[in-house]
Amino acid sequence: MTAVRVWAPGAERVGVEIDGGRHPMSPVAGGWWTGPELVPGARYGFLLDDDPHVRPDPRGRRLPDGVHGLSEATAARTADVGGWAGRGLADGVIYELHVGTYTPEGTLDAAAARLDHLVDLGVAFVELLPVNAFNGEWNWGYDGVAWFAVQESYGGPDAYARFVETCHARGLGVLQDVVYNHLGPSGNYLPLFGPYLRSEGANTWGAEVNLDEIEVRRYILDNARMWFEEYGVDGLRLDAVHALRDTSREHLLATLSRETEQLAARLGRPLTLIAESDLNDPVMFRPRTGGGYGLTAQWSDDYHHAAHVALTGETSGYYADFAPLAALGTVATRGFFHAGTWSSFREREHGVPLGDDVEAWRLVTFVQDHDQIGNRAAGDRLSASLSPGRLAIAAVLGVLSPSTPMLFMGEEWGASTPWQFFTSHPEPDLGKATAEGRIAEFARHGWDEDAVPDPQDPETFRRSKLDWAELDAEPHATLLAQYRELIALRRREPDLRSPRLGDLAAQVDEEARTLVFERGGLRILVNLGDADWTPGVTGEVLFATADDVSSAPVLLPADTAAVVRIAG
Repeated sequence: MTAVRVWAPGAERVGVEIDGGRHPMSPVAGGWWTGPELVPGARYGFLLDDDPHVRPDPRGRRLPDGVHGLSEATAARTADVGGWAGRGLADGVIYELHVGTYTPEGTLDAAAARLDHLVDLGVAFVELLPVNAFNGEWNWGYDGVAWFAVQESYGGPDAYARFVETCHARGLGVLQDVVYNHLGPSGNYLPLFGPYLRSEGANTWGAEVNLDEIEVRRYILDNARMWFEEYGVDGLRLDAVHALRDTSREHLLATLSRETEQLAARLGRPLTLIAESDLNDPVMFRPRTGGGYGLTAQWSDDYHHAAHVALTGETSGYYADFAPLAALGTVATRGFFHAGTWSSFREREHGVPLGDDVEAWRLVTFVQDHDQIGNRAAGDRLSASLSPGRLAIAAVLGVLSPSTPMLFMGEEWGASTPWQFFTSHPEPDLGKATAEGRIAEFARHGWDEDAVPDPQDPETFRRSKLDWAELDAEPHATLLAQYRELIALRRREPDLRSPRLGDLAAQVDEEARTLVFERGGLRILVNLGDADWTPGVTGEVLFATADDVSSAPVLLPADTAAVVRIAG
């Protein structure tokens, strides 16, 4: 048992309801209040001044009746990692997964039952989209309002712990996507307790989190510690950190990296922090002693944009700057495309160059992910428009990126199901506003209103679920075999893993639409043109996307790619 505590610095009176009985709480230092002891299983919530409603615990670990209901006290939890020694990020392939649409059941236990597929695929990490509690039954997860509670429709905290333990038993690390830059629109009671949000200032998603307040910072830091200590996760993906406005002497991200390093030393296993950042700035992973934040790695959207344009020819919106094929050569050798250069979409210079000594694995790259698919009007994957040959080339560009590759669930077999934007707001007005806002957003970009599915329609969610029956049918089975072969090749060949940027080179022929990526003694050859190509390379073909790629000398037909160990 433990005494119930809550931070409510502005309240004059605080009470707690436990299993129907009400008790006063006593103020202690720093705006905290303390009350009676809780036993596991007790239902409880707080009463603030004259508010007649009982509010759930901001740090509660379980919300069995949803974000508007009472919290349930849980026993103290320490992750059982057994003999799991952890995994470092370098050289591993990440698999991004949304619990609700990965399986027909949409639960953590059902996802755990599908882990054999990921083990056979050869990935090193499972990255879960946010699982913290949100209002409704299904959601992408980025509208969470109870950061310490695992969404009940996914199975709650016990199912989450089982999932992590099962992953570790199968040799898979777990990365958890967390959102510290905003809270969702429904069920966010934190402002009733204290100044969790700034009274002025907003980002894309709503009011800013108040990082000027030390207890709000501690709220975030303690939440990060919970995932590592209580559940045993191996790393966190930090959503849109560019939206974390912080004027403190030590930025929140630097504090987080420092505390995470200390925790890793105590736990005796590596812990990873990956930033999603729109800044294109190595400050994210630069050591704290050098003025950086000391995180492990960051996403690189530039790699996605360049690969997407090269594969599809789409050049609208922010894709315009990536129209030349040379953009793909740049991101594959310099990490960022915008590195102090003009961004037409932003209408300003953007980004900071990366040095030759930067290790490529510090960037996480992908050719598909939840954002870049789900934020298209129809949520269409590359498989909706590309030929099997082009999808195989996408596999080469994705898996054999010099950085840390990430796949989005279903990409590995060219899933035909879309992944659309879906919500289940119970409030009719909020649901209507969400649907209308989605239509208006895409209308500004020239999309037909009829092409935008209603996010509140349950069918939008259901059609976004993977169809596992596709795996054994063509062309899915062939593409899946190619992904498995590429991941195994990456694991087997040291030249394909984690070089320094200064060791990379690429040759691009804009007219012929061909690329040569130099990786030590290997060459990755890509022919996006419409004619046969003889790149002047002789050697052993280690992988080819088509049977008609020939060697001695190497010849690639149109729309093919190959990996060659050069002779001599």
